[in-house]
Amino acid sequence: MTNLRDYIAKDSPLYARQFIEKLLVNIEKLETFPNLGRVVPEADRSDVREQIFRGYRIIYLVKSDKVFIVAILHGSQDLTRFKEKPWDES
Repeated sequence: MTNLRDYIAKDSPLYARQFIEKLLVNIEKLETFPNLGRVVPEADRSDVREQIFRGYRIIYLVKSDKVFIVAILHGSQDLTRFKEKPWDES
């Protein structure tokens, strides 16, 4: 998330801070409602979900009672071109 904040801060440090704060509020909702997001189409697995936040995809894994954020990507990025998918466990 630091890279994202730094990238946005190149244009506006204030907007970068506000963006990350609102992004974190959005992510915190997943603790209570882990199935809030949709299934990631490229994964075709019910435990790999995503939420869209201001053009960014928050991709996460739902495991038992925990949620693991595996990637935050700009919506224009093509996941099918990734050799290793963010949700693949190493």
